[in-house]
Amino acid sequence: MVVNKDFLMGFVSGTVVGAVGYRLYEQNQGQLSQLIQHNPISTGLQSMQPSYRQDLSIEDLISQKERLEDLIAEKKVTSN
Repeated sequence: MVVNKDFLMGFVSGTVVGAVGYRLYEQNQGQLSQLIQHNPISTGLQSMQPSYRQDLSIEDLISQKERLEDLIAEKKVTSN
C-alpha cells in the first residue's frame, strides 16, 4: 500500500483537529450540558409548550394534520 503525501497530511490534520475538538469538549462539558438542558432542540409538536398546544383551534390542528399526511405521502413516494 502506497501512502501519498496528501493522504498523510489529511490524516494528521484530521487527527489534530479531532484531538483539539475533544479537548475543548472536555473542558466545557458542564457548560454544554447546561446549554442543552435549558435549550432543547426543537422537534416540532413535541417541543411545543402545553399552553401553546391548548391555544390551537381545531382548524389549525386539522391543517397541521393534513400537512403531515402530505409530507408522509411524499416521503413514501420518494422512498419507493
